[in-house]
Amino acid sequence: MNIMDFNVKKLAADAGTFLSRAVQFTEEKLGQAEKTELDAHLENLLSKAECTKIWTEKIMKQTEVLLQPNPNARIEEFVYEKLDRKAPSRINNPELLGQYMIDAGTEFGPGTAYGNALIKCGETQKRIGTADRELIQTSALNFLTPLRNFIEGDYKTITKERKLLQNKRLDLDAAKTRLKKAKAAETRASQLNSARLEGDNIMVNFSYMLNFLHVKWLKSEQELRITQSEFDRQAEITRLLLEGISSTHAHHLRCLNDFVEAQMTYYAQCYQYMLDLQKQLGRCFPSNYLCNNNQTSVTPIPSASSNVIGPSSMASTSGLVMASPPNLHDLKECSGSRKARVLYDYDAANSSELSLLADEVITVFSVVGMDSDWLMGERGNQKGKVPITYLELLN
Repeated sequence: MNIMDFNVKKLAADAGTFLSRAVQFTEEKLGQAEKTELDAHLENLLSKAECTKIWTEKIMKQTEVLLQPNPNARIEEFVYEKLDRKAPSRINNPELLGQYMIDAGTEFGPGTAYGNALIKCGETQKRIGTADRELIQTSALNFLTPLRNFIEGDYKTITKERKLLQNKRLDLDAAKTRLKKAKAAETRASQLNSARLEGDNIMVNFSYMLNFLHVKWLKSEQELRITQSEFDRQAEITRLLLEGISSTHAHHLRCLNDFVEAQMTYYAQCYQYMLDLQKQLGRCFPSNYLCNNNQTSVTPIPSASSNVIGPSSMASTSGLVMASPPNLHDLKECSGSRKARVLYDYDAANSSELSLLADEVITVFSVVGMDSDWLMGERGNQKGKVPITYLELLN
């Protein structure tokens, strides 16, 4: 019975508090009640926290899209994460392409030029797939997880304390309103009581009402002191939490640096894999194959501007195409010299050849009686034979 009475009293008190807050909030919106404003420093901290939360969510979601473009796969990973279970391993697109290339090369015959090239390309694609998987894992651990922990942990705590601060403010303003009304009522009663009215009963009634209002005023003043103390304490708690946002920014900065390093490692690996692949293909097929984005195996189209993007753009990792460089062969049939860009490194096999570095520009010219796959190259005082397939003639 006592427990029931306690629960009823607590329920009634909570309902009264809720109603008081609702009335105060409504009157503030209607402009019928005063509102205690937070200090400028606390308002700035609240704005900074809200801004941090919004942009952290956007960056986190877009990073997830970058690392896993497939929305169905992201949903599946999210479900497994919420169930606290490990998502099943899934072959990614580069690995799948690499497997197809290897299977095709095996079917066509590893001893054939095309089959051998497909196998080499397939193995490289699978290495890129492995690097892609490592990028996702590293980024999820060092970048996405800290961002998600802030949204689901720290910011939820801030939101909870901020809501509590709002309730304490409503309680404070409601107490101020009640005290103001009690003072106004007591003042009015004092004025009536001081007037000369006939009859003892009337005087007694006014005295009783005055004492009642005075007691109510004292109670409201005590309630105001309590609510003011609770509001100040909650404002301090909220302020301390919000000042931790600066530490959050510093932590996220370190996580961002880790993400950039993971990307740098990934792209460096991919570049190295493709560079090694190109060298393998160039060594295997030096006289019949040429790297050129805009050439086909039937109608080669020479283009100095489209073949090479720049000295640091990985232009030497273009696709493998069955063709010979017609512009360089035309040079062998005429006199004079031309400038040519080196597509990738070449180590001279003997003293009659000239070693080359990728992206350097040399002078080339034909020599009567020289093999059709070679030209004479000149770099300063150095001269030597250079393979045609390692060059791109410039206009």
